[in-house]
Amino acid sequence: MTQKTHRPAHQARAQATRQSLLEASIEVFSTHGLHGGSVSRIAELAQSHDRMIYYYFGNKEGLFIAALEEIYRRYNEAEAAVSLDTSNPIKALTAAVEFFVRYFRDHPEFVTVLNSENLYRGKHISQSLLASQFSKPAIGLVDQALSLGKQQGVFRAETQSRDVYLMISAMGYFYQSNQYTLSAFLGETLSAPQCYEHWESFVVDAVLRTVILPTTHSPQ
Repeated sequence: MTQKTHRPAHQARAQATRQSLLEASIEVFSTHGLHGGSVSRIAELAQSHDRMIYYYFGNKEGLFIAALEEIYRRYNEAEAAVSLDTSNPIKALTAAVEFFVRYFRDHPEFVTVLNSENLYRGKHISQSLLASQFSKPAIGLVDQALSLGKQQGVFRAETQSRDVYLMISAMGYFYQSNQYTLSAFLGETLSAPQCYEHWESFVVDAVLRTVILPTTHSPQ
């Protein structure tokens, strides 16, 4: 009886410890990368112990894989909360584009952790059993908007959701991941609010011009 009573509390503490380590790892990996993000630094930030990382994740690479899965899970969760205007495909696609561009801007940890993983050519994310599931919701949001437009004769029938998603990601992700070097190169602060607003508007316009049929006029 006592054992059964204590078991849920023990499980809750264990889950809290694991989650704390996971959140700390994202902060550390986003700042120092996989190589520079030490186990001791992560454990200290999580107010835990090194051994708990090995207990829950096996090793630092296992923790890094879990961190990648977690940032993608959050990305998908945020995407699932987006509600599109099904009566207007242009507004629906605009909302989808704005979501992705703003997510990259508002979640720099997503960009920096992925930058770190790209240095390893996707070595760790390819080991995740969940990897193949991550892109479906994101592309699904674009596909929903495109399907509406195709059905109403507003968007080009040959346009593929995957291509549009890659276009949005390329423009939004690149801006965020390279904003500091580009700011120095271009001589302007790309992180300034007015620069973000201009770029977001530019990306929306570029995507709409790509998918809208020539006879259709996009709203101003």
